[in-house]
Amino acid sequence: MADVIDRIQRARGAAAQASPDPSPLPAPASLAGLSAWIVTDGKAGDENQCIGIAETLGLAYEIRRVPARGPFGWTAPWGPIDPRQGPGRASGALAGPFPDLLIASGRRSVPYLRAVRRATLGRTFTAFLKDPRTGHDSADFIWVPDYDDLRGPNVFTTLTAPHLVTAARLAAARRKPDPRLAALDGPRIAVLIGGDSRHLSYRAADMKRLVTDLRKLAGGERRLMVTVSRRTPPALRDALQALAAETGGFFWDGTCGNPYVGMLALAEAVVVTSDSANMVSEAVSTGVPVLLFDLPRTYIRHRRMFAGLAMAGALKPFMGHLEPLSYKPIDATPVIAQALAAAYAARRDGLAGR
Repeated sequence: MADVIDRIQRARGAAAQASPDPSPLPAPASLAGLSAWIVTDGKAGDENQCIGIAETLGLAYEIRRVPARGPFGWTAPWGPIDPRQGPGRASGALAGPFPDLLIASGRRSVPYLRAVRRATLGRTFTAFLKDPRTGHDSADFIWVPDYDDLRGPNVFTTLTAPHLVTAARLAAARRKPDPRLAALDGPRIAVLIGGDSRHLSYRAADMKRLVTDLRKLAGGERRLMVTVSRRTPPALRDALQALAAETGGFFWDGTCGNPYVGMLALAEAVVVTSDSANMVSEAVSTGVPVLLFDLPRTYIRHRRMFAGLAMAGALKPFMGHLEPLSYKPIDATPVIAQALAAAYAARRDGLAGR
């Protein structure tokens, strides 16, 4: 398996000058017909990354959510699982026949992945997205972003993260645009807003600067398509909603379906805040200019990713105006899926040869 991943890494490296997440390999091999579990504690960012990989591989998957609270969550990733959720029980996160593949993400899922490996004697192929914090041998296949330090013979890295904003979904949203967005009568700019996290908090000065620069960008002719996070400070949320109304744009208020993919599909540029590497990864999959609103205390490792995207010509700082950028869409999801499929095939062939 290590040899397979090494070959894939070398194949990607040959095209690294052209794009930080090239896809010179064939389309990801379909694993249709195999069963899969997606194991997380329900955090949307983790779960969506897993779903993006599973869907790209054509897997029939079930979502299994582990408890996010309580003492077993506190001791993760090193501690045991909640015994009420364990194998052999009629209900719980690990109930029922074990799958062919398990894809997990988030520290609270690590003990459950470990329990499945033990219960199946390794027959279930395990994949983990992001650093499990328990070493590279915690799963059969591990993906981490380039800016993470974890390395090993089964560890695969890319500049950007996997996600659900596929080329097919973008194309479908362009063919049949959301009526709320199609009704906007000027060039559209997608505005993706994150929020407070354990790494940073939005200050009043940051919020004022963001709203001021967005008003300047709209400039009377452009239409802002704004979506916010559950973490977005209420004061900023209210200011952005008012700005969208004032400038003839669109603000998603949490009702009537989230047109997130539609916003990206119709955007001539994307403004995104620096607190979310996931949103930046989704934004650069469009191929349109991505303008980064930089926040003080942005996670230093994320800055490494942003620097790589700037070198690829995909991203520039947001200063209240558009920037001319030209690059091919950058999407790591099929690249990661291909590596996982190759690792699965290598492990399967190795078991068959015993």
